[in-house]
Amino acid sequence: MRIVAATGNRGKLAELSALLAPGGWEVVAQSQFNCSEAPETAVTFVENALLKARNACAHTGLAAIADDSGLEVDALHGEPGVRSARYAGAGASNADNIRKLLAALEAVEAPRRTARFRCVLVYMRHAADPAPVISAGVWEGRIAEAPAGDNGFGYDPVFLVDGLGKTAAQLNASVKNRLSHRARALRRLSAAL
Repeated sequence: MRIVAATGNRGKLAELSALLAPGGWEVVAQSQFNCSEAPETAVTFVENALLKARNACAHTGLAAIADDSGLEVDALHGEPGVRSARYAGAGASNADNIRKLLAALEAVEAPRRTARFRCVLVYMRHAADPAPVISAGVWEGRIAEAPAGDNGFGYDPVFLVDGLGKTAAQLNASVKNRLSHRARALRRLSAAL
């Protein structure tokens, strides 16, 4: 079964491919169809994921899966949230976003650095699908004082996983793909499908 991933993020594409392959899904990148990314203009993860999935379906003619996810830090009242990829501004690198996050938390003590990754996945059969399947997953942790680890992407180097004492970037892909917010959302989505 072929499905287009409505993302240009290679890390997300790799995770979705690894997580969907056991179910018999062949994940293809929207870039293979010269499909540009949908602007993330909404204020919620659900709305952004819907925009992305609808765009990918319309341009490819395939069913699509779209992910909108981000980091929510309690001491920052949920920031960076839906703006996680652009936290340090348009075109910001992962390192830029992490620097801004650590600067914002500089005076915050370790017990108050609680955070979570949140992921919303949307599956659409076609661009006019009146009943897209939506699922969500959350991964609890806290923000480290400094980056550690070389795996993963985004905020993984500063996201300390509850109960493991390691950042998400210190986990190998198979462990991360069992524990992550995206894995949890995908298990729910698979069950719904």
